[in-house]
Amino acid sequence: MSSEALAKVPAAPQTPEHADALTIVPQRRLGQWVAAVAVLVLLGLAVNSVLRNKAFQWNVVADYFTSDSVLRGLWLTLWLTAVVMVLGFALGALLAAFRLSANPVLRAVSWGYVWLFRSIPILVQLLLWFNIGALYPQILGVKTVDLLSPVAVAVVGLTLHEAAYAAEVVRGGILSVDRGQIEAAQALGLSRWRRWRRIVLPQAMRSIVPPAGNMLIGALKGTSIVSVIAVNDLLFSAQLIYHRTYQVIPLLMVATLWYTLVTSVLGVGQYYVEKHYARGTESVR
Repeated sequence: MSSEALAKVPAAPQTPEHADALTIVPQRRLGQWVAAVAVLVLLGLAVNSVLRNKAFQWNVVADYFTSDSVLRGLWLTLWLTAVVMVLGFALGALLAAFRLSANPVLRAVSWGYVWLFRSIPILVQLLLWFNIGALYPQILGVKTVDLLSPVAVAVVGLTLHEAAYAAEVVRGGILSVDRGQIEAAQALGLSRWRRWRRIVLPQAMRSIVPPAGNMLIGALKGTSIVSVIAVNDLLFSAQLIYHRTYQVIPLLMVATLWYTLVTSVLGVGQYYVEKHYARGTESVR
């Protein structure tokens, strides 16, 4: 073989010993470190400003954080959230069944309900229900004013509002189940109830739980809007105090801290419920 031919022969690959000697140097990401330091500095400045700002009056916040009036308002907020979510999802599940029905009338009614109550702002809905006596002074022979107290108006208004969104959440969860699995269950001779209980619902819950958890947290925060119709919830309780003491910022901070604490607890609960229904699929992080 000539020298020119030998020159064209590729060099032999490196031996494993040479490959082990190579050092892998990670790519330097200076921009990410600079951005992280800048964010931490800004966050530290913000926290320091909040803690050292005397206008927040943290001693007043501590005094009213567990006061009787604030705790009563917190209890009403939690009760209202629970009632609205239970009734809202019960009505929403019924509307979702209507929407998935083969009956065109039921589908039209469900679609119309969702369209209407998602179109009207919740504040407008509450004010309309609060002033329903102007349209219907009496219902079943009883004065509307006596029949619908502010708390009852809050329950009705918030429930009808949440049901419109719950219907779409439930419907989306049911539609996420593979049709082939339902057909396989039918081929095995399972009854309709067993198909729904053993096949459809466990898989649908994987898609229902995340948005339902977000709705729960949103409903908790959304109950603060009932203060406009004088329902003595957490925010209204704080407002009653600062209207008397003129300590607006500290009392608003009391309400803020309670909302933050409760939503954090609900977020942890949502994580574990999602993890339960995600068994057998990819892990939940």
